[in-house]
Amino acid sequence: MSTTMNAAHTIDILAVIEPETSLERKILSNDAFVSGLQWGSPRFGHPEGKIILHVGEVLRNIDKLPISKEQRRILRIVAIVHDTFKCSEDRNTPRDWSKHHSVLAFNFIQKYTDEKAILQTTLHHDEPFYAWLHIHKNQEELSNKKLEFIKSNVDDLNLLYYFFLCDTMTGDKLLKPLVWFENQMGIESLSEYLI
Repeated sequence: MSTTMNAAHTIDILAVIEPETSLERKILSNDAFVSGLQWGSPRFGHPEGKIILHVGEVLRNIDKLPISKEQRRILRIVAIVHDTFKCSEDRNTPRDWSKHHSVLAFNFIQKYTDEKAILQTTLHHDEPFYAWLHIHKNQEELSNKKLEFIKSNVDDLNLLYYFFLCDTMTGDKLLKPLVWFENQMGIESLSEYLI
């Protein structure tokens, strides 16, 4: 299993993730996937730089939540794959949303599992942020449509919220989208567990 690209600039992926299941180990045996984990440099929202370091933060947050073992297992898979394909994302204007990193992650993980909770949470992990972004841009109608889209396309809203919480409370990300989403969805915040 390859966990490095260039010894001088790589991070030991297995030491960060510490795979717990056969599915996690199988995912991490994919060299292209591992390359994606090594991608990244410090930027707003992600001062840690490499995707693998962000994944490590999200995994540590998941471990702090008062959730079931099954929810934890699902969230770990989502955490491992959710941002790994940012290196392949299309950022041209106008954007080709079919090449957004969440779609690329969804396309990857569906080759390994058909679990609906994993697939939906992976595909829609950034939707709460985009719903808030519309509000931030004074586009209330678009925000409401995005919230309705989330409610219609995600069977387990708790899982999506748990992941959004664990993903948002990393690096130097803004917390306003998280608080706004909690209020819009009538969710009791669990952020106290991650402070």
